[in-house]
Amino acid sequence: MTASGRPAGPPALYPCTITHVRRAPHHYALRHRTYLWLVDLDDLPVLPRPVRMLARFRARDHFTGRAPTIRAALDGFLDEHGVDLRGGRVLMLAHARILGHVFNPLSLYWCHGPDGVLLRVVAEVHNTYGERHAYLLHPDAAGTAQAAKDFYVSPFHPVDGTYEMRLPPPGEQLRLSVRLQRPGSPPFTAAVHGRRRDTTVLSLLCLALRHPWSTLRASAAIRFHGIRLFLRGLPVQPRPGRRTPKRAS
Repeated sequence: MTASGRPAGPPALYPCTITHVRRAPHHYALRHRTYLWLVDLDDLPVLPRPVRMLARFRARDHFTGRAPTIRAALDGFLDEHGVDLRGGRVLMLAHARILGHVFNPLSLYWCHGPDGVLLRVVAEVHNTYGERHAYLLHPDAAGTAQAAKDFYVSPFHPVDGTYEMRLPPPGEQLRLSVRLQRPGSPPFTAAVHGRRRDTTVLSLLCLALRHPWSTLRASAAIRFHGIRLFLRGLPVQPRPGRRTPKRAS
């Protein structure tokens, strides 16, 4: 049992493959191997001191960055949108801070009521400019939801279109997808596929050795592939005024 009295479950590790596919005006695919954590926001893992540098969860890395805990930050966001979980469980899928660095292109929060029923999913997006934005989703029974895009992520996509997301809660398998639909353009798709692994010091060490500096490598890969697309003639879209993380929505 957890300290809050809920049945034990997370934390868990998901070694996974993340893919991005662009079909126009140039066909281009990015494939990246990494690993993600699934954690209970009310019972975040604290690792033994010798390996603690391999996984830290800090409130400053999410939402406004000013709340005392990630759970408090999430509850504040939900309160702005009239959602009260009444203490229900929240599971977060994200990268942990590794050796002092973290970059989460997408953090997901499965938000449950006190009876265990899934009420909402929050998708928190970070871009490489240090900006953050969160989407409040109401998925159907299959875990699918839609949201209008209103945050600048890629310099090659304007801020328009609709996200079609499939975000079922992780189990033994992790299978997530995000599709950006824009008028007159083939969709841009991203997917995450992985398999659950129990959290042990040995499994974490193996993953850290297999994917060293995984969040730094992911951030660098995004920038590197952006340069390649630019050199291939893909036009850069104007970036709107800087968004502060005061009220992600």
